[in-house]
Amino acid sequence: MASRVHRKKLNVDLTPAIKKLDVTVKGLLNTKMLGGYKSAFRGRGLEFADYREYSPSEDDASLIDWKASLRTNTLVVKEFVEERNLDVFFLIDCGSGMVFGSTEKLKNEYSAEFAASLAYVILESGDNVGYCLFNNEIRAQSQPLRGKDQFYKFTRDLINPNNYGGRFHIDAALKFIIGTQSIRNSSLVILVSDFIGLKGDWKRYIKSAGKKFDFVGVMVRDPRDQTLPADSYKVSLENPHTGSQMVVDPILIKEQYEKLVREEEKKIREEFLRSGADFLELNTAKSFVEPLVAFFIRRSKRWK
Repeated sequence: MASRVHRKKLNVDLTPAIKKLDVTVKGLLNTKMLGGYKSAFRGRGLEFADYREYSPSEDDASLIDWKASLRTNTLVVKEFVEERNLDVFFLIDCGSGMVFGSTEKLKNEYSAEFAASLAYVILESGDNVGYCLFNNEIRAQSQPLRGKDQFYKFTRDLINPNNYGGRFHIDAALKFIIGTQSIRNSSLVILVSDFIGLKGDWKRYIKSAGKKFDFVGVMVRDPRDQTLPADSYKVSLENPHTGSQMVVDPILIKEQYEKLVREEEKKIREEFLRSGADFLELNTAKSFVEPLVAFFIRRSKRWK
């Protein structure tokens, strides 16, 4: 359970996060050992670029193109470049549970900064960004496109407070992207949510999405989603999905509450990994830049 916080305008400041993330990722992209976004999320394949002279010290002899070598009277090998044109599709939870915060940022504000900052890097890399903002229905959406206009459109929808609130139905959102023809099987799909109050057949849809896409779950939690104060006083808690309320003494339920949260988070994490998807955990009390860059590095190492 969590208390809802209502604001007329979302507290979203993209500039610091984008600058820091952009500089960090560009630094990684220029470092062969680490790679970065482009090495962590590969495009659809490789395309022929040109021939170059064979180097015995650097090339395997099996790479020699003998037909081209006969024509040029020089041993040559083919060079390939990665065919990017990657589609990245964001699924953003806009339900009432995300309109909560005990830190400077509500979960939906933090998620908006995360998604917009990552989208900026993706678009700067020449890839396409699409999105779907959802609660119990689709609030805003766009097919994968590239360019600055797409970034501004995505940002406007993310910071629009009218898109937030209502019940949270992850299975309906996943069913939507699995069934739509505008999202290719080779797409990277990033689902951003706190994953609190999961209901329905969500495990089956996580599994289906993991099979069809390069699928990543990003769990955004507030510190109060995970821990309760070690003080004894009465507080009123409200279920953001049903509106029901109850008065509790945090210190009396703290141990059981935190145990249940750990078990729930473990179950969700394992469900994603079991489905062949990736999983990133973020907390609104800490910057998302460092965990995201570490995530890039872990992904890029798998290709080596």
